[in-house]
Amino acid sequence: MADTSALVSKLSSLGLKDSPVEHVAVENNEQWAEALATASGLPSNYVLTKTLVFKPKQPKSEPIAPIVVVIKETTTASSKAIGTELKLKDLRLANEDVLKDVFQTARGSVSPFALGQVPQEHIGNVRVVIDKALLTGDAQIAFHPLNSSQTVFVDSAALKAYIASVEGLQHVVEMDFTAEPAAAPVPKPAAKPAAKKSSAAAKTEDTAGLNKLGIQTPKSVDFSEWYTEVVLKSELLSRYDVSGCYIVRPRAYFVWQQIQEFFDAGIKGMGVKNCYFPMFVSSQVLEREKDHIEGFAPEVAWVTRAGSKELNEPLAIRPTSETVMYPYFGDWIRSHRDLPLRLNQWCSVVRWEFKNPQPFLRTREFLWQEGHCAYFGKEQAMRETLEVLTLYRRVYEELLAVPVIEGEKSEKEKFAGGVTTTTVEGFIPDTGRGIQGGTSHYLGQNFSKMFNVVVEDPASEAGAERAKLYVHQASWGLSTRTIGVMVMLHSDDKGLVLPPRVAETQVIIVPCGVNAKTTSEQRAAINDACLSVEARLRIVGVRAEADLRDDKTPAFKFNHWELRGVPIRIEIGPKDLESHIVTTIRRDTGARDAVQTDALETTVPLMMVTMQAEMLARARKIMDERVKIVLEWADFVPALNSKCLALIPWCEREVCEEQIKKRSTRDVMADEPENEREPSMGAKSLCLPYKQPENPPIVPGQTKCIQCGEDAKRYALFGRSY
Repeated sequence: MADTSALVSKLSSLGLKDSPVEHVAVENNEQWAEALATASGLPSNYVLTKTLVFKPKQPKSEPIAPIVVVIKETTTASSKAIGTELKLKDLRLANEDVLKDVFQTARGSVSPFALGQVPQEHIGNVRVVIDKALLTGDAQIAFHPLNSSQTVFVDSAALKAYIASVEGLQHVVEMDFTAEPAAAPVPKPAAKPAAKKSSAAAKTEDTAGLNKLGIQTPKSVDFSEWYTEVVLKSELLSRYDVSGCYIVRPRAYFVWQQIQEFFDAGIKGMGVKNCYFPMFVSSQVLEREKDHIEGFAPEVAWVTRAGSKELNEPLAIRPTSETVMYPYFGDWIRSHRDLPLRLNQWCSVVRWEFKNPQPFLRTREFLWQEGHCAYFGKEQAMRETLEVLTLYRRVYEELLAVPVIEGEKSEKEKFAGGVTTTTVEGFIPDTGRGIQGGTSHYLGQNFSKMFNVVVEDPASEAGAERAKLYVHQASWGLSTRTIGVMVMLHSDDKGLVLPPRVAETQVIIVPCGVNAKTTSEQRAAINDACLSVEARLRIVGVRAEADLRDDKTPAFKFNHWELRGVPIRIEIGPKDLESHIVTTIRRDTGARDAVQTDALETTVPLMMVTMQAEMLARARKIMDERVKIVLEWADFVPALNSKCLALIPWCEREVCEEQIKKRSTRDVMADEPENEREPSMGAKSLCLPYKQPENPPIVPGQTKCIQCGEDAKRYALFGRSY
């Protein structure tokens, strides 16, 4: 973790007078300016900055040589001009993993202060370019001190002094970006008739307006920025004034409710009952299971004050509920006849310690369900663990149209304090990364021993003192991360794409063909037809809505609802009324069909079933193609670099897993692929799949681990991951 306090202390010695300004976490300069506009304690005269990291094209055998460019917000940094200045070719923006691996920072938090975090083996290869415009004038210069929820203001002398203090940094230049050669003027086109020119100008203006409302960043250019745009502009989430927290809006909450209803019915059919435990945990209870809570310790949020009074004992806000619930299991379970005890709760949890939130994937508070059950024997507890895992797979595949791989976590990756962790793993083909979808754990007797959850052995002889037996336990959890996985997999450059089963609005009906010549009677007839279709579809269980806004054009409405992921659009115009047909358009493929109005009640529901199945089938086909069996280490990193996951014969040793991560990180840093947006962190084990490859099979005593050469036990799925 970046040590902000150490940085502030160092800057103070270089002339920093004021403490960092706190504000919401930001992702770009526009958000930064908005955050500072509501902050207090700012200097009267300051400038915002941009810190860009480039990477030159270089031989694969050479170590990475990034260029850090520090400029005013209003300065345009030409990669060609920078390359000319430094005598380097083909500069390209470095990907997020270079920021993480070399500078130990992330997009949105990059500043020249990240130079102090560069390992010694890399710092000698780093070049720094400073905008001369930053070094003139009296304005204070704004930077993020290693995270995007704070701002510090320094003068040019302090900036230069800090850069000069970075040990091992050898290449620093000041550059006048205003001296770049001006581009040749573009010849003006020949004059056109006034009417045509006006029409073209109006069309350009309309298009620009639609673009501003739509997704600005293509999925293939900047996946992270694209994803954030989609979840915000489609109205799944809104930002909140507490960093790392988001407002879950109705469109997203409806998806979560569909998951709740499906899963809740499943676990109730198994005999699980719902309950609710308080969110607060005493420090004494939290620390009783040290092996378990050690993994959560940095993320625990504490309440230390009530009103103006300090609490006698700080209270933690639950990061998970094992230590909340299990002391009471010991009170409630007195005999083997009290077993099984099977509870689930729907709640939120808080996990605080991280720098770079990602909507749905990594937030400080999130919604989830957590099940906690106790059994007399291992077999029963393990059976439940796998039954719940099957339900998790069904949530992803049947509701969200997301294919997953079922398996067990390695010893290194399993749940802290558990015996076996089972998992469903998804795959995001655009980044080539795996993502954990949900986990179900067999806890053994670890927690029952800690919290003294025991029963008397019913097999003990009558009259003798009965032996005490610790119960066996299982726990399992699924969160709103599910929604993020669905968005990343299915959505596109037009916005959100929702599978029909979880869409709050499944069909949107738009009146079309209305213009200045359309009579009021014709408008009313078209609107009435739209309302009739809406009512008929609702009767057969389709969540339909007619968009009859008279201040918006059909084109605007098309873009509006495409952005929000409505699965099917129905268009109705004057000619459709005459022909007794409507036009349907699928959001996922754009396929258009003419449907007889008297067949809507059967055709539209069938179309949604087909769409749901085809979305899953397409995603599964891509995943199957991108999960590669790798039998030689030489093929491992190239498979990752081609955005694939790798199934490898593996020894299952923790030390080997660490070596795989280190070697794959090092290999990528030295042999980075041409695509600069490839993630380049080391690979980790995602799971040991239950469905094992049979060609070739693992032959005990013959098949070797591709990394260390020890005997392989099973195929393991490795990959880069979220």
